[in-house]
Amino acid sequence: MADSFGDLLRRFRVAASLTQEALAEQCRLSPATIAAIEQGRRKAPRLSTVRLIADALVLSPVDRELLATAASSALTTSARAVPAKAQDAAPGYVAGLQAAWTSFIGREQEQSTILAALAASRVVSLVGPGGVGKTRLAARTAQTIAPRYPLGAFFVDLVPVRQGFLSQAVASLLGVTERPGLSLDAALYAYLAQGRSLLVFDNCEHLIDVVAGFTEKLLADCADVTVLVTSRERLAILGERTVTVPPLSLVAGRGGDAAGSEAAALFLDRARASDPQFTATAADVGELCARLDGVPLAIELAAARSASLGVAGLLAGLDDHLRLLAGNRSAHSRHRSLRAVLDWSYDLLDDDERMMFRRVGVFVGGFDLDAGVAVAAGLGRGMVADLVGRLADKSLLSYAGGSRWQMLETIRAYALDRLSAGTAEETSAFDAHLRWAVSAAQALERQAEAAQPWRAEFDTTAADLRAALARAPAAQRLGHQLACSLGHLAYARRFMVESRQHYWAAAARAAGPDQAVCDLRAVADVAMAEGLGDIAFEVLLDAAEWAETAGDLAAQAACLAHAVTIADRFAAQFDHEVAHDRLCQLLDDARRIAPAGDEVSAAWLSAAAAWLAVPEKTVPNLALADTALAAARLTGDPALLSGALDAVVGGLDAGGRLRDAHQVNKERAQLLARLPRHDPRAGAEIIDSFHMVTEIAVTAGDLPSALATARLAQSDDIASGQPYMAASKPILPLVLQGRFDEALTQAATMWATWCQAGRPSARWMGPAFYGIILAHGLRGDDKGRCDWLARVAVLLGGDGDSVSGTNLAAVAAFTQARIALYEGRLDAAVAATADLPCETQSWYETPHWYSLRAYAWAMAAEVAVAAHGHAAVGRLAAAAPAGDENEWAAACLARAHGRLDADRGAFERSLAGWERIDARFERACTLLLMPDRADEGLAELRALGCRPPAS
Repeated sequence: MADSFGDLLRRFRVAASLTQEALAEQCRLSPATIAAIEQGRRKAPRLSTVRLIADALVLSPVDRELLATAASSALTTSARAVPAKAQDAAPGYVAGLQAAWTSFIGREQEQSTILAALAASRVVSLVGPGGVGKTRLAARTAQTIAPRYPLGAFFVDLVPVRQGFLSQAVASLLGVTERPGLSLDAALYAYLAQGRSLLVFDNCEHLIDVVAGFTEKLLADCADVTVLVTSRERLAILGERTVTVPPLSLVAGRGGDAAGSEAAALFLDRARASDPQFTATAADVGELCARLDGVPLAIELAAARSASLGVAGLLAGLDDHLRLLAGNRSAHSRHRSLRAVLDWSYDLLDDDERMMFRRVGVFVGGFDLDAGVAVAAGLGRGMVADLVGRLADKSLLSYAGGSRWQMLETIRAYALDRLSAGTAEETSAFDAHLRWAVSAAQALERQAEAAQPWRAEFDTTAADLRAALARAPAAQRLGHQLACSLGHLAYARRFMVESRQHYWAAAARAAGPDQAVCDLRAVADVAMAEGLGDIAFEVLLDAAEWAETAGDLAAQAACLAHAVTIADRFAAQFDHEVAHDRLCQLLDDARRIAPAGDEVSAAWLSAAAAWLAVPEKTVPNLALADTALAAARLTGDPALLSGALDAVVGGLDAGGRLRDAHQVNKERAQLLARLPRHDPRAGAEIIDSFHMVTEIAVTAGDLPSALATARLAQSDDIASGQPYMAASKPILPLVLQGRFDEALTQAATMWATWCQAGRPSARWMGPAFYGIILAHGLRGDDKGRCDWLARVAVLLGGDGDSVSGTNLAAVAAFTQARIALYEGRLDAAVAATADLPCETQSWYETPHWYSLRAYAWAMAAEVAVAAHGHAAVGRLAAAAPAGDENEWAAACLARAHGRLDADRGAFERSLAGWERIDARFERACTLLLMPDRADEGLAELRALGCRPPAS
């Protein structure tokens, strides 16, 4: 029997000497997910993630194939039909659900009601007072029906989640990250739209409006998502079914008394867990449960004392507290009964236990022993461990696995109430919590910077870090430190919007203008990584004003020059372009104040000068770009160096020096390894490097290099942030190589994810769209070609004429001409290239940049030869310089010369060129022109799914 995916994963991981946490870190999964897969409790991940796992494990081709095959088998198995009835399904794995340390008692009727509600609605809310058992009931239900959901079942504990952080809580559990250009919510919706899934939102009452809005959007965008909610009130959204959760039954069977009821069964189970020899009369147990109104939490707290007090002692102790409540059994009596039990449990603690109980109540998401020591008012580690254990024994703390404990929210609210009774202690406890948070956040930063596993720990502690920052006094130094650390960690965790918010908060808390400058520059860096150049521009201008206040002329000049560079180099990110005259004035201001001898500000000034040399946006001056590159090299800063190299590449490209631009980009690609993924400063350069290295490689005709870089971009967690961008990059090299099936797969992803993202402005995807039109045309698929022509109009927001006069004109002409030539429609092919002005213009005049003009001019020459036109010789001569700069064009022109002169040597040169760039389709077409090898060409075309060309 073949090994399962989990077995193979474990074997390969151990062989690679990687822990589950280390592997999870590299693959952007949670350690719990890796463990669940290896233990067979969860299906294999998607095949794209399997590729990341294989890369992390450095598997051989044979082992990669084994792992992929096992993953495919696991995914197929998981998609099979699930049992029709929940009661026929074994309890399943629910991500995020803590292991239950106690048995589940009763609730058969409630479970049946919930299952019926879930069968009728995609959103069901369990409502009831605190302590009534909503969480356990929801967890039990989720485990029961989890096998029905192939994409997974997920339990989201909202107790530690603050307002504004719901998406992060869900994303952390699902392993989804925000990416540049793709909001966290959009990434979540895209993930959950992939199949049937169950989300359980537990303890929603403090986020009721947020959860309601999130759920409504989720249900609208993800047709196969089911949501189960626990709260003290319903969401009040369309289609919601509400199930009111009552206390445990106080009646045994029909018409019986409290003895032998569900409530009594719970009490006895928990009491005997503490003392296996515990005994009590049924009547006493029934009376006790009745006086506690059947509230499960109150019963469990009372049972925790049963070993020392017995039922008689419990009844006597409760009597003092409940007597005050006698005479009124209103709807709120359950709350008062629970408060009485908590008062009584608290009174039974000794002084040290009470102090520890109050102080650990400051942790919203649980705590470990180190955190407990940090807030324990000077107690030693051994003493804290003992106190925590004693509180857990008394059911005031619950064990959360590993070395962590947490409080039920009802108990935590009580602990904070007790803490607030003493103002001095409350201040002391929250100050200690803040100091712990700063220390914990800085430790996580060091781990991230050292490329050590850190994300799982961040996800565990993030709620407390955020809570500590929210409570920190505005003018406190520790608050500023924590805001900076959280900004850094949120960015590294790919929570981009949150990162910007924290850096803004840091700037507001800065002790002086110099600190504010650093914080605002970080805001701008994150915005650039998100593709929000207009925001970054304005923030940098603010930072420049703060730098002026601080008297830091170098920083002021750098901020101004950086803003100028962004407004020109990344003009496509601006809703409204910044006027050239304004940018020139800003650059003059920066030059005027820049201190002599400061290498960093000098590098920024040089970069801005290169981009601003001509009024047209995104067109740098090559000579000034060379100066900027020399200045950047002096700083040794890889981010500055990457930006300067981009300016040089842009200058070379603008002059038609494609081979030189491609060569310089190779140095820029090597810098990617030096750009840290955790640092916001590197984000924009990483994204732009993958983008430009790929597209300049296509422009130069180096299809293998273009495809290799595009593949790398798809596996990079920053560069792949926009799924439609990542999918668009391989399309042209794949089509030009004749790998049409792969290109069509990428195109489907590109279109679907672009639509899911709301169809943002993305004119730069135009060449990829025309690549798919070319693929359909060469395969004779007229419907597919027409469909994608219509999509071009959608992309551009106009009609087909909207490409005229743009850098898409050349790719459109090339596409139409190549299809027409293949179909034997020579008049149409000539017409498609008629607007290429070889008589009046060189092959590479504006519009430039990724325009595929080399391809268009080479195709125009071959079309002229095929049509036996008088312009053939002139076309060939005009296109010759394009062949010097582009490998595809060179091979095409060699073929055209072979056709013109019946030159066998020219055909052989063309074949060698196609083989060098792995262009199988064009190689096959060339073979057809060589009578002795025509059969070989036809066989190749059949293998590529193409019909033979027209004669």
